[in-house]
Amino acid sequence: MAHDLIARFRRHDRTALARLVTLVARGESFPELDAMLAEDPAMKPRVVAVTGSGGVGKSSLVGRLLETIRQDGKTVAVLACDPQSPLSGGAILGDRFRMGSSIYDGLFIRSLAAVGGRGAVADHLPRLLRLLAHYGFEVVLIETVGAGQGDVAVQQAAEVVVLLVQPEAGDELQWEKAGILEIADVVVVNKGDLPGAEKTVAQVRGMLDLAHASPVAVLRASAKTGEGVPELWRHLQSLSPKVVPNRLNVSLLFDRVAEEAARRAAQLWSQHDAAVCEIVANWQEGRLAESAAVDALLNTLRSHPEA
Repeated sequence: MAHDLIARFRRHDRTALARLVTLVARGESFPELDAMLAEDPAMKPRVVAVTGSGGVGKSSLVGRLLETIRQDGKTVAVLACDPQSPLSGGAILGDRFRMGSSIYDGLFIRSLAAVGGRGAVADHLPRLLRLLAHYGFEVVLIETVGAGQGDVAVQQAAEVVVLLVQPEAGDELQWEKAGILEIADVVVVNKGDLPGAEKTVAQVRGMLDLAHASPVAVLRASAKTGEGVPELWRHLQSLSPKVVPNRLNVSLLFDRVAEEAARRAAQLWSQHDAAVCEIVANWQEGRLAESAAVDALLNTLRSHPEA
């Protein structure tokens, strides 16, 4: 079964791609998949992250941007990180209705549930990017959940970070300046057809100047009209990508460490290991803090190398 799935994926079977994305997003793994992901892909896609606060229009702009990229003849995948449903654990905005259909040739769109406190991106992102690279996509767009000043995890995976702000953002820009603005490679004032767009462009440029940051373009665009989107795409192509492969590989390694630790802990729990059961019971009954329980479980795993 696994061999057939990988073989179909290598033949660019979209059903196999969708199935493997689902498995990787769940944290599942098997030897043939791990072996493939460990290989260097034939080509590496341009990975662009689109981030910004909630309601700024990320999905709408990404929808316009992917249309422009497809018109340019390039294949593109979109990983859209949505809030996690408290009931199902899935992505709340899973239909991605603002982006259109995901069935066109050369285009793949998948919604991913992002757990709160994880930097506005979904788990297992490095492995998903590696998978899409092996499929042969030329461009991958990552859309984050509504991001705050500390949500800068996406820079660990993306070559280029696009920060969206909106006209008359006012005090919102103050927290942007304190964190997420500093990782942006380009800032886009979305909803650029609204009054106050030029003022916001000037505001952002002033903040970047005060921060003595590296030169960052501040562009204006409108997801509603499409104005400025081709210019944004041309600018993204002109940027020299950050060197992220080493960070990507480290993230991939750390993901595997976490998955293996979880697998071994679950195995010991299912075997009613006395030490693990005691730790869990103490944590459940409030006698052990979560951080202390984690440390205790890791120490227990070290003494069970055969698990």
